[in-house]
Amino acid sequence: MQTVTHDGRTTAYRAEDRDGSATPLLCAHGSGGTHGVWKAQLVRLSGTRPVAALDLSGHGESDDVDTDPGPETLTAYVEDVRAVADEVDAGVLVGNSLGGAVALTAVLDGGFDADAVVLAGSGAKLSVLDELRDWLAGEGDGFSRAVEFLHREDFLFHDPSERELAVSKEAMREAGREVVERDFMSCHTFDVRDRLDQVETPVFALTGEYDRLTPPQYHEYVAEHVQDGAWTTVEDAAHLSMLEAPEAFNDELSAFLDERGL
Repeated sequence: MQTVTHDGRTTAYRAEDRDGSATPLLCAHGSGGTHGVWKAQLVRLSGTRPVAALDLSGHGESDDVDTDPGPETLTAYVEDVRAVADEVDAGVLVGNSLGGAVALTAVLDGGFDADAVVLAGSGAKLSVLDELRDWLAGEGDGFSRAVEFLHREDFLFHDPSERELAVSKEAMREAGREVVERDFMSCHTFDVRDRLDQVETPVFALTGEYDRLTPPQYHEYVAEHVQDGAWTTVEDAAHLSMLEAPEAFNDELSAFLDERGL
């Protein structure tokens, strides 16, 4: 892991470059995640282009921030992205779920001049179920119930192995209730539907065909309302399609970027 110090904190990231000459990617994970969800992109795409994935503040190996859920937290996460993007010269932002909200915030409010934005299991509005918010806010076994709920069929995964489930659950537990609640509440307040027409950056939205957290219609909506958008679904996957169906995900992502000359 590499690190960059900015805004009084240190952000960790992993970068892979096997002499790829295409536009570099920077990938941002979703709520309670780490850079690890992008392992297949780091390994398999870095022969074509440099690929980096960061741990947002409070996740993985990155320092935490003391921010209220919502715009303040999203602003801090945008600072993380900008700092790492400057280090790796990233032109394309790829964001899963919360990471997609961070990417859209970066181009709308953060002055980030991206060559393209890829939303993977994300959307212009990311409402969180009342039940899930209550579990995350509560004491006792609420957090455990939230973790189990998110790992039901067709939420994070469609048909995972027992090992994939165990690794994903443990990663969320390591993030901890406070960080995961902050992430989901920041998603819940996020809504840029009325600003999508301001997005001049090409946007590609894709998710697993079975995704119940951010269904395919979320992605279609984004693609239809930005100035230059496209969308598709990834077969045999749910919310974490980059992890569950990496070959298909990478093929779709690469085809979009190739079409845009990136």
